[in-house]
Amino acid sequence: MRVLIANRGEIARRVIRACRALGLKTVAVYSDADRYALHVREADEAFALGLPPPVQSYLRIEKIIEVAKASQCQAIHPGYGFLAENPDFAQAVEEAGLIFIGPTAQAIRLLGDKLAARRLAQSLGIPTLSGAQITDIHEAKRIAEGLGYPVLTKAAAGGGGKGMRVVRSPAELESAVERAMSEAYTAFGDSSVFLERFVPRAKHIEVQILADGHGTVVHLFERECSVQRRHQKLIEESPAPVLTDSERALICEAAVKLAHAARYRSAGTVEFLYDLDHQRFYFLEVNTRLQVEHPITEMRTNIDIVQEQLRIAAGEKLSFSQSEVRPRGHALELRLCAEDPQNDFAPSLGKIVEVHFPQGEHIRVDHGIQPGDRIWPYYDSLIAKLIVWGADREQAISRALEALDETFVLGVRTTVGFHRRALEHPEFHSGSYGTDFIQRERERLLSGPPLSEVLALGAVAKELERVECASS
Repeated sequence: MRVLIANRGEIARRVIRACRALGLKTVAVYSDADRYALHVREADEAFALGLPPPVQSYLRIEKIIEVAKASQCQAIHPGYGFLAENPDFAQAVEEAGLIFIGPTAQAIRLLGDKLAARRLAQSLGIPTLSGAQITDIHEAKRIAEGLGYPVLTKAAAGGGGKGMRVVRSPAELESAVERAMSEAYTAFGDSSVFLERFVPRAKHIEVQILADGHGTVVHLFERECSVQRRHQKLIEESPAPVLTDSERALICEAAVKLAHAARYRSAGTVEFLYDLDHQRFYFLEVNTRLQVEHPITEMRTNIDIVQEQLRIAAGEKLSFSQSEVRPRGHALELRLCAEDPQNDFAPSLGKIVEVHFPQGEHIRVDHGIQPGDRIWPYYDSLIAKLIVWGADREQAISRALEALDETFVLGVRTTVGFHRRALEHPEFHSGSYGTDFIQRERERLLSGPPLSEVLALGAVAKELERVECASS
């Protein structure tokens, strides 16, 4: 099987690695901004899509399929973001006689329609938050009044925190809806937005599932993703530190039940909100794709989720049963983003001058950058993922802090310094933090000298010292 990867950056490189492990050839695609990117160099072949804006490159369905056919690919992997949860793309791929490495278009439509997914969850007895899709501002006002403020706007066509805005009063609604629709269209090519009741104190818990299309669905246990800014995740860990065994069993069972009912195929993630005030789970949505944070599950289970996706797409059955999934230890993922945490996590654009990532046992770095690369305004700010494993949570945190000491990216501001302060915070250590962690603790997490430069210069000094010692 020859696979075209309809994505860029670190996730494109991740899929390339999985394909190579299975002896599959890969074809990369790129915008003009990514002509010299690592994923372009590492694929067996690469083809241009168009200008840098996604709507003129990575969101061009007909062009991507045209390239796949011209390069004699049999399958397309969408990665995450862009077209990964677009049912029209999945359908177009299948209609072109190619294999879509992901769920069926029907499953994406069912579960990608967040209201339809809620109705399915409710029919299975899984608790849900109230919400409704909107078509115009007048309807939005009516629905918001029915839900009661505060409410949350969300993009209907995809995840990743796109289109999410907390609306605390009627005066904020129109502007929030307009911005949410614009952001949703830019990210997914679909401006559909819906409103949902907002839970102020909550944890974000998700369950990784794999389904082979032959009736078998397994879960690979849960992850916690509550450290967020603008409703986008920055730190993920597995297992969730405060779940009881009975809560863990219930949430994983609910995820598998939902996937069975949807006749799901491939990798996916069922997301839940845990209301800290009422100690209750609510179904949120299903991400019908690979997740950014999938490596921490791989670190704990020793299961390569991308390779499983490829085997499932080839028609194979899962090679393991639920009872054979035996997670061990604790894993953390830190998303390294080209952002300035002390400027409300604003994107940091510019040229990468130098970069250094840690190496060692129980450390994994997925990245897509090299010196000379430029951080553009067109794409997500994620540039790398630092993943560590420990025998327990305390060891995982300790290793993550050591790994951060060896991490620097010069040329743009990054979240490296923020991650150190977050991991050292008592509330993170206790595991009691929720989705409002950054907002409540901004002073402690973000104040003081510039986070990026101080830590980067310290890391540079350590690396120079190491090199001098090795050469003497």
